[in-house]
Amino acid sequence: MSSRLSTPSDYAQLLDKYDTWMFDCDGVLWQGDKLIDGAVEVLQLLRERNKKILFVTNNATKSRKSYKTKFDHLGVEAHVDEIFGSAYATAVYISSVLKLPKEKKVYVIGMAGLEEELSNEGIAYIGGTDPVDKTLEPFSLENFELDTNVVAVVCGLDTTINYTKLSKAFQYLTRNPGCQFIVTNEDSTYPSAHGLLPGAGAISAPLRYALGKDPISIGKPAKTMLDCIQAKAHYDPTRTIMVGDRLNTDILFGQAGGISTLLVLTGITSEEDITGPNASAIVPDFVTSSIGDFRSTEK
Repeated sequence: MSSRLSTPSDYAQLLDKYDTWMFDCDGVLWQGDKLIDGAVEVLQLLRERNKKILFVTNNATKSRKSYKTKFDHLGVEAHVDEIFGSAYATAVYISSVLKLPKEKKVYVIGMAGLEEELSNEGIAYIGGTDPVDKTLEPFSLENFELDTNVVAVVCGLDTTINYTKLSKAFQYLTRNPGCQFIVTNEDSTYPSAHGLLPGAGAISAPLRYALGKDPISIGKPAKTMLDCIQAKAHYDPTRTIMVGDRLNTDILFGQAGGISTLLVLTGITSEEDITGPNASAIVPDFVTSSIGDFRSTEK
């Protein structure tokens, strides 16, 4: 059963107990381009107490560098080495685990941020934002030339997804021996400022159905993302807490890594999801209405 935080003492105890604070961003610190009330003050409070702050997001549309511009725009202090996105983790996985030879490459279904992180890791790619793949003309195998150097297909959120991209990815996955199917994350939806939209998991769904197999998933809740963070940030799991708004990614992610979890109700998950008759089997350690509630420790 979750512990419901409500008093200044509750919040003070958590601040004392954990040295590393991992935050999801959308639905926790902001909604679209609107800050959650009190988020900036609470992050500042944590910094004043010398807590390690890490931002862990499944957003694969932006590189860490470009994602930082969003923090800057909203007036949230953040440093590039504190940001762990699924695009970055995917690039690290490909370079450090798959260890692609120089002549090999990946086919990308995704956006510029994913391409930037791949480039930063020295990974060659095709597809992605290439105008050739954005065509709405009917795809034909007659004019398709298979690149035999493609050894992986990487799929993230792509707001210009089309039949051509899916068809090319399918060709590589079925015709290039050993070609790896990798997704940045499996979020079914993502919260925009004006409501929910299909997420990266929805983009990869047609390929999963056509192939009849599941991909390697890098982002939350997969432990791959935690391994990437641990390699760079060196945190103590017993003194770390994950703050998120989504049970099946953020909370499951924390549980997979043996770290404590705090659910906020400013994003995807509602009160009914954790207390109603059809409540989820995923139970966070702590629950609070908003990250802004931690301001009560200063009163």
